[in-house]
Amino acid sequence: MKILFFGDSITDMGRDRNAVTRSAFAYGEGYVFLASADLLAKYPNRFEVVNRGIGGDRIVDLYGRVKRDVWNENPDVLSILIGVNDVWHEIINHNGVELDRFEKVYRMLIEDTKKVLPNVKIMLMEPYVLKGTATKEHIEHFKEVYKYAEVVKKLAREYGCTFVPLQQTLTALAEKNGVSCYMDDGVHPDAPGAKVIADEWLKAFYKNIL
Repeated sequence: MKILFFGDSITDMGRDRNAVTRSAFAYGEGYVFLASADLLAKYPNRFEVVNRGIGGDRIVDLYGRVKRDVWNENPDVLSILIGVNDVWHEIINHNGVELDRFEKVYRMLIEDTKKVLPNVKIMLMEPYVLKGTATKEHIEHFKEVYKYAEVVKKLAREYGCTFVPLQQTLTALAEKNGVSCYMDDGVHPDAPGAKVIADEWLKAFYKNIL
């Protein structure tokens, strides 16, 4: 079973584009590495894991490279995490993706992928944001991410995809222990934050996909 992770820097996390499959460097330093380690340790010969995250991506960027990075790879499972940059890019350079366009392009991504890969199982991960060093100055604007998360949840329901919730768990942990314990900037997880995200993904995968 081939599992492909598709997304932005939260998925990318410094992965080595030239590393061979199963190399730790191929998975980056985030949740993909931790989820892959769990899967490949428990089932050594059952899974192939591919990381196709690229830092800075928005939904329109994913759609632009879906043929190269997803369809040509022909995965059995496609996991997508996208959304925070669609808001963040609007804040920093007025090049974000408006909510209605986000939904339209995400729909196209799902529908076109289902046409090309009719048997693929799709997991939609919830975009999230916390109040950290990179987000606190514009936190009210960053909270728009919550609306994008609702769109992702709605699309998962409509298209029969597995939804992976993240915001509530991360918010609760940040309120209890401090956001710096999980992701200092409010977006990019440190090791503990990556573990939380990986655990949520694995929970959904083992329950709904495996």
